[in-house]
Amino acid sequence: MKKVATTKYDVAEHLRTPEEMAAYLEACLEEADGDAAFIAKALGDIARAKGMAQVAQDAGLSRESLYKALSGERSPGFDTILKVLRALGLKLHAEPTRRIAAPKSKRPRSFNRSAA
Repeated sequence: MKKVATTKYDVAEHLRTPEEMAAYLEACLEEADGDAAFIAKALGDIARAKGMAQVAQDAGLSRESLYKALSGERSPGFDTILKVLRALGLKLHAEPTRRIAAPKSKRPRSFNRSAA
């Protein structure tokens, strides 16, 4: 029986366009379920695809600190996330998770004077 050679899959090799990068981040945001380190790792994948040294420079961070922040082993500060997003040319998107009913109007109760 022949041995099958495999290689490690690296998503960064497949993120070529800004649209692919945005779609990948959007999918990760949906799957993260509140896991900030997961989102940081996704941003790290995109940063590697774009070139970590250039992203670090554009974000105003050192390359080493950027690697640490986006390793997925820790949750970077939100300011770091915003700097990286700006450097990547991406932005966050917000939408309601469920439809929220309009608030009920607060009308004053009428008093029944005859019952008094």
